[in-house]
Amino acid sequence: MSRMNLNLQVERPLVLAWGVHLFTATGALWGLLAIMATVQHQWQAAFFWLGLAALVDSFDGTLARRFQVKGVLPGFDGALLDNIIDYQTYVIVPAIFLYEANLLPSSGTIAGIAMVVLASAFQFCQSDAKTDDHTFKGFPSYWNVVVFYLFVFDANPWINFWVIATLAVLVFVPIKYIYPSRMVHYQKLTLGLTTVWGLLCLTVWLQYPAYQPWMLWASLLYIVYYIGLSLYLMVR
Repeated sequence: MSRMNLNLQVERPLVLAWGVHLFTATGALWGLLAIMATVQHQWQAAFFWLGLAALVDSFDGTLARRFQVKGVLPGFDGALLDNIIDYQTYVIVPAIFLYEANLLPSSGTIAGIAMVVLASAFQFCQSDAKTDDHTFKGFPSYWNVVVFYLFVFDANPWINFWVIATLAVLVFVPIKYIYPSRMVHYQKLTLGLTTVWGLLCLTVWLQYPAYQPWMLWASLLYIVYYIGLSLYLMVR
């Protein structure tokens, strides 16, 4: 075996490992672009960047395990990088969106966004927020999804406030929520339904504000499925 081939064999895992970390890190850029779009009230653009960040987050863990990134680069904490970016894109950006889009009552805006960022800060610092059986303990800070529905439904700001308050409390309730990409039981069904849900939300986003209401309501069936399956698997 030539020295060149040997070098390539040695360097390939390093290149792949750093490539996965770079892929994860792009989420920070998409989050920043989402903030810029939000403060400019470019709502569709903001959701585009948030969606792209979520797409990266849904694949980077699988890639990290596939290429054994932790073993190749033991001195680089990819999990910490992922958590930093997740807090930005799942918490901070949605909190800014709540403020800029006036989704909360004027007298409750600061309280509402405070509940989002503080409850999520608590959850992100829990060592068992992601459990050994591949679930999330407590409401898993899907605030990007929450603000999407609050924005599109355009409900009364006080209704939005109490939705936020309820979910913030659920962060502290030790209900186990499924982790679709890592669950053992019903994974294929769940991933399939997750894809359908994503396509429905994408269509609503593309058609907004002239979207088909049935699509938005149909997408909520997935939320019911997600919660129902989480509870079933926890108590069975």
